[in-house]
Amino acid sequence: MATTRPRIPAVFYNPLLRLYRSYADRFVPQWLVLLFDLLVVFVTFYIAFAVRLNFEMQRLDVAGETPQALIVTGIYVLCFVRLRSYSGIIRHTGMIEAYRVFQATAWAVTLTMLLGLFTRTVGFGIPGTISYAVYLIHFLMAYFVLMGARVVVKTVFAEMVRSGRDKGYRVIIFGAGSSGVLARNALANDPGTIYDVVAFADDNVRKTNKMLEGVPVMLPGNVFNEDFISRSGAELVIISVQNLHPRRRAEIIESALGFGLEVKVVPPLNRWLQGRLSSSQLQKVRVEDLMERERIVLDSARVSADIRNKVVLITGAAGSIGGEITRQALAFGPHKLILADQAETALFELQHRIESDEALRTRTTETVYIPANIQDNVRMEKIFSDYRPEIIYHAAAYKHVPVMELFPYEAILTNVIGTRIVADLALKYHSRKFVLVSSDKAVNPTNVMGATKRIAEIYTQCLSNEKTQFITTRFGNVLDSSGSVIPLFRRQIERGGPLTVTHKEITRFFMMISEACNLVLEAGAMGKGGEIFLFDMGKPVRIADLAEKMIRLSGLEPGKDIIIKEVGLRPGEKLYEEVLTADENALPTYHPKILLAQVRKGDRELVTRQINELSDLIKGGDDFQMVARMKEMVPEYISENSVFSCLDKK
Repeated sequence: MATTRPRIPAVFYNPLLRLYRSYADRFVPQWLVLLFDLLVVFVTFYIAFAVRLNFEMQRLDVAGETPQALIVTGIYVLCFVRLRSYSGIIRHTGMIEAYRVFQATAWAVTLTMLLGLFTRTVGFGIPGTISYAVYLIHFLMAYFVLMGARVVVKTVFAEMVRSGRDKGYRVIIFGAGSSGVLARNALANDPGTIYDVVAFADDNVRKTNKMLEGVPVMLPGNVFNEDFISRSGAELVIISVQNLHPRRRAEIIESALGFGLEVKVVPPLNRWLQGRLSSSQLQKVRVEDLMERERIVLDSARVSADIRNKVVLITGAAGSIGGEITRQALAFGPHKLILADQAETALFELQHRIESDEALRTRTTETVYIPANIQDNVRMEKIFSDYRPEIIYHAAAYKHVPVMELFPYEAILTNVIGTRIVADLALKYHSRKFVLVSSDKAVNPTNVMGATKRIAEIYTQCLSNEKTQFITTRFGNVLDSSGSVIPLFRRQIERGGPLTVTHKEITRFFMMISEACNLVLEAGAMGKGGEIFLFDMGKPVRIADLAEKMIRLSGLEPGKDIIIKEVGLRPGEKLYEEVLTADENALPTYHPKILLAQVRKGDRELVTRQINELSDLIKGGDDFQMVARMKEMVPEYISENSVFSCLDKK
């Protein structure tokens, strides 16, 4: 949008613009502001006296009133200096500066009137009048001129700033409260862009049909419609409501995106720099803002009691889930944190992130980084022997469905045999708690990966005893984790498309990484052994809808700028994820987002024998034999869109 024409007449505009550009980075010295203020006080005293005399100028004795003018000006000087009313930057004059000037002038007129009362009482007259009316008129006139001059300078400077910018936006601010006003002020002070606020939108009916700083306040329905958007030329929506319900936030974002508007969000108050908001802090809308999920609150006291001063081992620590569990666990002050992962580079990057982040570094926690593969029994035993972990968060796993469908050997070796190695060592070294990070793909599995996770669940569940508690946590897809659909779509958008979805009706449950790990820690703290905890993941999200929203968030139009292409289901992939099998039920816990699954428990002796047989089979390398045995162990495992579907027919 082109910059609007300056309102200052051209004959004055060009010289003022040159003056602004010459002195934009300079500020008027405080002594000069004070001198100007004193001159205003001195001159307005005579004007106040003339007003008191109804402008009968023949009665005005300038020479006779000069001593009193000097005394009054001296009193104002003392108040100005004491309260530093002249110390503000004129071009940024606001309510605080206006109050400071009012405070100084109010104190001055009060002292002046007290002095007049004293001289009248004791009979010692000051030359000239001691009329209280003159003092009051002078106070009002002086304050009006002092503030008027500041407002004029601020307005002229703001116009010069606007005229020096080369681009601009017409803006709708959602939220007509204090945060909305602060957002408007932040936009007005932006040094590089013109933001013209055309409307405030607010759900509060009592605020509507009013003006806020000269801008109309309207109901969202009257703002987000074709007629108003077209008339106003709005291009940008800024959501400026603190603690807005996620569902309502998502509705506003989708309404704005539907009209092709860009959307930004005012960050929480605690993220404002030095308590002030600037336009540079406005955040672009993230995919998470469209999930309509209430933020999960962690019972930090319970988790802290579980972790503090303990030796904690996290496997798969350099992955998306393991890394976030690491970050959150550090906040609760474990005595020692053992971080194990086979990915050397990712482990090094995790170490760098922790050691370079002052908020994560602690003096009480010793952090140990160990490159290790959970498939290596000797290596893992050395770790348990050396560090004797009390709590284990087992996040190491292969998780990508299509890849594991092609390589069952690797899936079984890591997700089943690796998990058994770590679980058996937890028993052997009397660890207090073992928390398995599982997946909703373990429910009625249709692929190799889901089946291996279900076998890991069955095995760890039947190990639980009084000394070592084995707890399982299940959740769905994690937003923006490595290999998830969000980074894939982001890369495809950067390349100009197309965005690929496997099926137009495919849906998935999504959680934020921080939320998922919050619940892992909480479930681990509440578990007594043998439980499988489910997380409330909200409503399933249609992947095609997610693709459209991400395109719009990028300022593009689906189907026009970037197309969405259906490529067909991948091996082992199913249309809909589930959280429970037909034979399972869920019970509530004290946390509204955590449910306890009632599942069939395996016989330890039988499960151990079956895993031993599976371990012998992988040595032969026959994928079909391995998968056939897993189907015997997990009867509900029915392959979909897979070469292993033939095993189900038999």
